[in-house]
Amino acid sequence: MWSLRKHARSRVILALKNLCQWSRSMSEVRVRFAPSPTGEMHLGSLRTALYNYLFARKYGGKFLLRIEDTDQSRVVPGAAERIVDTLRWAGLCPDEGPGLGGSVGPYVQSQRLKFYQEHAHRLLETGHAYRCYCSEARLEILRKNALRNQEMPRYDNRCRSLEKSPPGNQPYVIRLKLTEGNVTFHDGVHGPVTLNLSLTEGDPVILKSDGFPTYHLACVVDDRLMKVTDVLRGVEWQVSTPKHLMLYSALGWEPPRFWHLPLLLNKDGTKLSKRRDDIRVEKLREQGFSPEAVLNLLVLAGGGFGKQHKDQFFQLPEMVDKFSPDDLKAGSCRLDTERLQSLNKLHLHSCLGSEDGTRMLVRQLQQLLAEQQGSTVSASFSEQDIIHVLHQTKERIDSLHDLLSPEMAFIWSDPVLSGLNQQKPELVAAVHHLCSQLENLDSSQYNSDFLSQLLRSLASEAGLKYSDFMRHMRLLLSGLKQGPGVAEMMLLLGKERTLHRLQQVPGNELQTGNKASFGAVEKA
Repeated sequence: MWSLRKHARSRVILALKNLCQWSRSMSEVRVRFAPSPTGEMHLGSLRTALYNYLFARKYGGKFLLRIEDTDQSRVVPGAAERIVDTLRWAGLCPDEGPGLGGSVGPYVQSQRLKFYQEHAHRLLETGHAYRCYCSEARLEILRKNALRNQEMPRYDNRCRSLEKSPPGNQPYVIRLKLTEGNVTFHDGVHGPVTLNLSLTEGDPVILKSDGFPTYHLACVVDDRLMKVTDVLRGVEWQVSTPKHLMLYSALGWEPPRFWHLPLLLNKDGTKLSKRRDDIRVEKLREQGFSPEAVLNLLVLAGGGFGKQHKDQFFQLPEMVDKFSPDDLKAGSCRLDTERLQSLNKLHLHSCLGSEDGTRMLVRQLQQLLAEQQGSTVSASFSEQDIIHVLHQTKERIDSLHDLLSPEMAFIWSDPVLSGLNQQKPELVAAVHHLCSQLENLDSSQYNSDFLSQLLRSLASEAGLKYSDFMRHMRLLLSGLKQGPGVAEMMLLLGKERTLHRLQQVPGNELQTGNKASFGAVEKA
């Protein structure tokens, strides 16, 4: 009996999935990303935007941006503009939205109050909603009594049975009459879901006394008027879906399809904190992580791509091509932000494997150089110079920002040297002889193996301790006491820049030479 029930349930779920796919092909898909401008965007919000974007592009539909700012007390000035900038940085450009145009605007909720007020009063007229005159003081008493009795605070629906309005011009809110009993709906990620809100909640406010709507009314009215076909949002909104379905029914509208994305957790399974730097998108941008790396981190956590390999890396067009909403994970997802470094390295390697990708990295690095060191320094390095540096350092760095770290700053500017006038004659002679060797060296010999052998041979011939000679060379080339190997530095700088630095030592000892004895160095 159980196997038959299980088999029947599987057939129902499959039929519902097929119905969703059939419906998508019958009309244009329209999805929306609807953030609140209350602060910086975090990875959870970016994940929601990404999956909406992928869904729209996968089915040839439209991706809308809507700013939900009805809670004016929490709005942060400039946050909406930063949301748009973050989406642009990530490559998730909306088709419609604030400043982008579209036929169903405005796309900012505080500019749409007349729509919400009109539909709230329509619900009053049809008996699906009512005016509530309860004061804040009374509602606070209800809340405290419930907590004292270890119950969930809820409105007692007192004004639902109010026969006439109280005397005077008292302020009121409008509440939706919740339907009693179970509400069952199909969730594209979780399958059939059944909830009974009347057991745990009182009638919810849909329009506040200041004329602003609550989330529930605003999102339903906007999704309908903006012709949204599919709602992809976080699973925390799943419990609100019955309210939204009641609103759709009360207004005589067909609801969209719902897809509730799984909860994002920390690597250790704890709740994700929005205050952590490593989930703030703006902070990740500042640290030099590419949008591609960040998006790949999100799809690794959220699914939608079948079975994935840990070293798999998608560019955004590949994500669109391989994305399947039926493969989205239903269970909570653990977000391992420590993987960003390895993902960013994969991005760099991927870019260096193509001409277009390499040119993009060159432009980005030139811009970073100009911002940090000035346009003069940036202009002194040709495109080929920068390509050379990128290929030489690709195994060492995780992001382009690493090339501007103190350890790698020697690449871009000559070190400031002091206190080198009193050098050991043997060191001066060894460096002078190295310059002679390099001047006669052809490009095919200028490689890591030969340079390493040459440096070791020079130290031996001069009677120098190899480690002392390397410390001296590192100081001459970079001004650093620690850092990359000397041969690696010479490769990074190239032959001409290496010679230039070695020949600029204070006192000009290297140009005039030194009479200290120095044996011949054999070439490898």
